[in-house]
Amino acid sequence: MLDRHLHPHLKPLLHRWAGALDKPALTPDGLTLTGFAIGALALPLLALGWYPAALVAIVLNRLCDGLDGALARRRGLTDAGGFLDIALDFLFYALVPFGFILAAPQQNALAGGWLLFAFIGTGSSFLAFAALAAKHQIANPGYAHKSFYYLGGLTEGTETILLFVLCCLFPQHFSLLAWIFGALCWMTTLTRIWSGYLTLKAVQPRA
Repeated sequence: MLDRHLHPHLKPLLHRWAGALDKPALTPDGLTLTGFAIGALALPLLALGWYPAALVAIVLNRLCDGLDGALARRRGLTDAGGFLDIALDFLFYALVPFGFILAAPQQNALAGGWLLFAFIGTGSSFLAFAALAAKHQIANPGYAHKSFYYLGGLTEGTETILLFVLCCLFPQHFSLLAWIFGALCWMTTLTRIWSGYLTLKAVQPRA
């Protein structure tokens, strides 16, 4: 919901930072892998209950995720880079709730499982439509800077990162936040499935 409003303001700033990083030794894919490695540290940090350190890892991961795309746009977007970016993003989004489950299994397991279940819904509807949108060459002017069709919704990347930040700041409320956000994710999934179905039905050639 917030991504399309936030991206136009962040894009010029990321472009400037990417210009400073645009050196032969640094590639967009390398930055993607570095960001994921940093983000993956959040899993053991959360499991150990080191929430401030985990928050730093999460924020740095998201910063790298913005910079790798900006650097790729300077050099030319590639399908391989776009695939790597989205695959590692979804792994990152899954490892954070799992870290909270490991930190306090009795308190967080059920809510964490609900959140991961909801992420499956948002992720699968997102990727399924993106694949078919590319097949039918459906334009997406709201996210023209993306290397694949970016289907929006109530819970997008910005909202998910805000959730992770709140969970790190108030870990005792993880279960409540996970239940609420999981419900919002299912609202996103249902609207994506319905709107995606109608969109693809409209562009399907008639026999």
